[in-house]
Order: sequence, then C-alpha cells, then structure tokens
Amino acid sequence: MMSPTDDTPSATGHILIDHLRVRFGSKAAAVEAVSDVSMEVKPGEFVSIIGPSGCGKSTLLNVVAGFVQPSEGTVSMDGKPTDKPSADRGMVFQQYSLFPWLTVRKNVEFGLKQKGLDANHREEAARTLLGLAGLLAFENHYPDQLSGGMKQRVGIVRALATSPQVLLMDEPFGALDAQTRVVMQQILTNMWQRFRISVLFITHDIDESIFLSDRVYVMTARPGMIKAEIPIPLPRPRTPDMALSPEYLQIKQQLRELITEESLKAMGGELKDSGLAGFDIEVGPKGVAELV
Repeated sequence: MMSPTDDTPSATGHILIDHLRVRFGSKAAAVEAVSDVSMEVKPGEFVSIIGPSGCGKSTLLNVVAGFVQPSEGTVSMDGKPTDKPSADRGMVFQQYSLFPWLTVRKNVEFGLKQKGLDANHREEAARTLLGLAGLLAFENHYPDQLSGGMKQRVGIVRALATSPQVLLMDEPFGALDAQTRVVMQQILTNMWQRFRISVLFITHDIDESIFLSDRVYVMTARPGMIKAEIPIPLPRPRTPDMALSPEYLQIKQQLRELITEESLKAMGGELKDSGLAGFDIEVGPKGVAELV
C-alpha cells in the first residue's frame, strides 16, 4: 500500500490518449461514441471531463480502464497499452459497487487479498485508509448499514488500497444530495493531495470540475470530441469560499457557455428525432433554453 504521507506527485500514472475512436455495432449500423480524441493526464494530475449526456465520457473512461477496446487510435499508461483491466488503475463507479456480504474493512481488504497480502498487513492497510476517510468506527458495519456518502467513501478507499497509479472515477458523487456531495469533494481532494496519484474524473457538475481539477476537458455532443481544454489555476488547498472569487466565476462562466452550446446541439438532435424539427432553440436571457 502506498504511504499515506506522500505529498509529492508520483512519477507514474501518465495517461496518453491519441486519436481515439470508439464505434459500437456492426459496420452497417455503427454508432460512433468517441471521435478522434487526443488528451493526456500527467503523473499526479487531477483531470476532469465534462460534457452533455451521451457524449461518450464514460466510454472514454472505460477504454482507459481496459473494459472497452478502441476502434482506432491508442490509449496508454506509462507507455503501455491499456488493453485490459489492471490493478494499476483503480475504478470508482457512480453506483455503489461494494460486496454486501462483506464488512467495510473486508471490502477494503478484498483487493489486497487478491494480491496475496497476509491477513495482518491487509488489516493494517485497510484500517489506516479507513481512518483517513473518517470511517474507522464503521469498519465492522455492512454496506446496507451505511449512508450513500459513506458507501462511496468506502469505494474510494477500496480503490486506493491496492496502490494504483491512476484513479478512474465515473460520476462517483452523482447520486448524492448536494450537501453530501460538497463534503465528498472536500474529502476526495484532501485524500488526493495526500497520495498525489493521477485522477481522471467524469462529471456533469461544472462547480465540481473546477473545485477538484488541475485541468478540465470539455467534450462535444455525440460523437464526443474534445471541444476545449481549460486549465484551473486556482491555488491549493481549495476551499468552498473560492467559489465567490472573480477567477472562479470567470472559469465557471467559460465552462457554462461551452457546455450549454453542446447541450443544445444534443437536444436539437433529440428534438428532430421526436418530430419537433420545426422549432429552433435559443438561450434565454438567464441562460435557459427556450423553444421559439
């Protein structure tokens, strides 16, 4: 297990995506989910991807995880192709993926057991991480005894336990209420600053992407391409009151405009399919889409 006192970026965990295309279905009826995407996550960097629903964000993440194979292009980590799942890439899903028949600690120990670590070292590593996440008092509870935020904290801890070089997160806080979500963002950024592994994070939430990230990639409506790469130069550690600063608000406005434009494109395609092709879509004075 990685040392919980590490505060310098790792030399590993460099993700490089080069001209990636992903198509699903037969050639006659193929759907292109991701189109000519090139991007990277540098070692120890926190990078988010945002975009309209159905733009291919999760597909892109699943290629990096090794669950989906590219149709064209390459995806590599530290120079090696990510053509199959591996313990060097930890995954956290939106749905709680804990084993309901195992206690919190046994869930965290599961990956360590698969790696052959003995019982004493598994317990020590799990309890250390659970302590960092504020969950040590619940180590003998079962998942159905936990709140949603606590379950997701266990999921993050379990992903970190096997010392991955990269943490892949697919909208992990999407199912949480707003207050719990803010707390989870703070917990995640604190743990990331402690371990400094690379993170590729998928989200719909603009504020979440700004608060957590070093850089944000914006994807277009399907087929998903990279529309923009936005650096987040806000100092760390980040605090909630940063959301009131001019720098934060400027970045948020820029991202909102980019996302609104692509969301309206996606919505326009859906309206055509639904028989409302005679309507045009405009953005009202408060940024609200209107049919005209």
